[in-house]
Amino acid sequence: MSLYLILNIASFIIPFLYSFEKRMKFSNRWKIVFPSLIITALFFIVWDIIFTKIGVWSFNPRYHSGINFFGLPIEEWLFFICIPYASIFIHFSFQYFLPNVALSGTVVKRIYWFLMILVVPVTILNFDKWYTFVNFSMFILVLTIAVFKFPVILKTYFLTFLIILIPFLLVNGILTGSFIEEPVVFYNNNENLGIRLGTIPVEDVGYAFTMLLMSLVLMKIMERKNESI
Repeated sequence: MSLYLILNIASFIIPFLYSFEKRMKFSNRWKIVFPSLIITALFFIVWDIIFTKIGVWSFNPRYHSGINFFGLPIEEWLFFICIPYASIFIHFSFQYFLPNVALSGTVVKRIYWFLMILVVPVTILNFDKWYTFVNFSMFILVLTIAVFKFPVILKTYFLTFLIILIPFLLVNGILTGSFIEEPVVFYNNNENLGIRLGTIPVEDVGYAFTMLLMSLVLMKIMERKNESI
């Protein structure tokens, strides 16, 4: 079993098993969780395929099974279900066990404008770096949609993402070369800022934030449609 597959399974298995926990009953949300994850995954997989083809990143054959689809290891495809599922589970667990802990709408807007002041100039000034420009452009777009159309999500997501960052930094750290001899994923530093959190390109934080927020927005849209039926 490849290291990358082990990381996917290890990230997924505990949240999956606890999805049947009698109090939270996260499994009852599956009818909107999995469609949202799959739609988001399809978008990011297309992005992944394109970036792999143009050399923004590549995968180390030492750490995956060798089974590839459209140039991506099967483990990379599983990544877009296993890791987001575990992260979304953390988000809703926080909401269930700490229902009164949330940011105000005013604080959400202030965080949003702070992030825009920080990220927009970086995006514009690095239009020639594929990962930086596309990644932060998507971050700006999805966050802007959320803050003006679905601000209730961000009242807890800004908090839960800080918790999600803990396992994210561990898993992504291994994928980018922490604790092992070579990275599982190689990044072309000509296409990113070259700023790393340990071994993790700083853009990966925005990538994770956008991917999870997109799924949460899609879930909220599906919830509203179900309520209107």
